[in-house]
Amino acid sequence: MSIQDDAADPAARLLSYPDTTERRLRRALRQLDAALSDQRRAVTEFRSRISELNGAVARLGERTEALRGTLADASADTARAQAASRELLATAEKMEALAGR
Repeated sequence: MSIQDDAADPAARLLSYPDTTERRLRRALRQLDAALSDQRRAVTEFRSRISELNGAVARLGERTEALRGTLADASADTARAQAASRELLATAEKMEALAGR
């Protein structure tokens, strides 16, 4: 009779080893250690992502300040152009009045 014959025998069955309180406790402690290890990895990954987010927010703040400066410069340029436009319009009106005399 071979091992394969034993496996095919319907009367063949595995006997469970008696589970003691100490074994259950050790198994629970191993599972707890594994869960704590997983949690430590997750917390480390979370901290890494928060650090990346802090960097992105800082860069966004810097870019916002740069944009604010650019917009302020554009506003000043617009005000100067508007003043020059008014001055040219006034000059044109004076010249038109002089030409009309």
